[in-house]
Amino acid sequence: MGARSGNNYLSALKKLGSEIWLCGVRAGDVTSHPAFANCARSVASLYDMQMEHPEAMTFRTDDGGRAGMSFIIPKSIDDVRKRTRMMKAWADFGCGMLGRTPDYLNVSIAAMAAARDFFADSDKRFGDNIWNYYLEARHHDWCATHTLVNPRASRAAGWSGQTDADLALKLVDKTDAGIVVNGCRMLATLAPLSEELLVFPSTVLKAEPAAEPFALSFAIPCNAKGLKFLCRDTYDLGRSRFDHPLSSRFDEMDAVVIFDNVIVPWERVFLCGDVARCNSLYAATSAVVHMMHQVVVKNIAKSEFLLGLAARIAEASDAMPLQHVRERLAEMITTTETMKACLRAAEADAAADKWGVFVPARPPLDTARNLFPRLYPRMVEIIQLNSSSSLMATPSAADFANAGELPDLERYFAATDTPAHERVALYRLAWDVACSSFGGRQVLYERFFFGDPVRMASALVDNTDLKPLVDRVKAFLKRPD
Repeated sequence: MGARSGNNYLSALKKLGSEIWLCGVRAGDVTSHPAFANCARSVASLYDMQMEHPEAMTFRTDDGGRAGMSFIIPKSIDDVRKRTRMMKAWADFGCGMLGRTPDYLNVSIAAMAAARDFFADSDKRFGDNIWNYYLEARHHDWCATHTLVNPRASRAAGWSGQTDADLALKLVDKTDAGIVVNGCRMLATLAPLSEELLVFPSTVLKAEPAAEPFALSFAIPCNAKGLKFLCRDTYDLGRSRFDHPLSSRFDEMDAVVIFDNVIVPWERVFLCGDVARCNSLYAATSAVVHMMHQVVVKNIAKSEFLLGLAARIAEASDAMPLQHVRERLAEMITTTETMKACLRAAEADAAADKWGVFVPARPPLDTARNLFPRLYPRMVEIIQLNSSSSLMATPSAADFANAGELPDLERYFAATDTPAHERVALYRLAWDVACSSFGGRQVLYERFFFGDPVRMASALVDNTDLKPLVDRVKAFLKRPD
């Protein structure tokens, strides 16, 4: 099949019947459920873009068909840039608010498939499995989610309850049919709207036999027997696009994943019990860099959207000449241009890895992913500061529909060159970005997108070659007078 339409995606999702739980009730058909349907339609729109713009959004496969551009295995810098343009189009559609669009995992699957010898060195079957899975995922154009983090019982010494090992996803048996896994993982974003679940190594495991049951990498359908998704509260409150312009479209649900003795067929196992390879999977296959690439593209779309929103607020409130407003806008411009510069540098310095895949340069992307968790909350704060009390002076769509009873709306809510309806819509958008539960989740999401910021900073140090710089300092200190 290859690249597919939104209707195809929605039809497949409707038939899937995954076990999704929300507020103590099994959700049923997510394509019609009020908590999921709107975001499902947004994801479907992404797939429709492939049909509408095949030259930009897809590529020709060896069999002459077309596949989504996010599945491409880049063989040149031009391929990397083509993928950037496709990912940017998807990110712009969601205003950067959809963090787990299908391209995020597609680029990692492609990277791992190209590095299939890495998996084959653990077990020849695993190398074949990852390659065949890539071809199958590309053919069906699946929407996939993934889960990484194991639950934690307690950090306290002497805790007498369950241990982390009791809760974490682990191997419990091997059968002729496949492996059997049990436990829990946190957190799967977009899970109710996904067809496939990818389970990757969670954290760096200790090199000891006791860690082997936790060293896993595999893929299963989201409707696999024994697999359950427990969702957080929905932030789509069923209000109009006018009232909640973002949360009514882009609430990509987060869910805890519970595995109740789930059987994973051998053909879908990529690693099992190989601690060393699980620990090095992301770096050795370059998958982490391709994932960073998608994330930085998304961050640019998000930064541009918030900058445009802040500028429009300044215009509508006649505040553009104010120096403190301009200073804050300059801050947002700096953030946006820094993200764009990091992406451009990463593309310009892209090079082939040991698997023959062109990979964007890691240092600029690593820099961007360490900066954005600190910069995004500040952008949201600027929206709050520049909007002030206007964020709360926001009548609803129902108020405007009842204008006969409320004839003074235009008089009291209009601004210079901005009619009341347009001005209120602007600030309702700002509220959804900066004050709503949806907006709060976005800030939290960006703070911890790639995990603990302190660990990310430490990883940045580890992945930066500081020796030449240190040697220059040493040489300077030895320089004769």
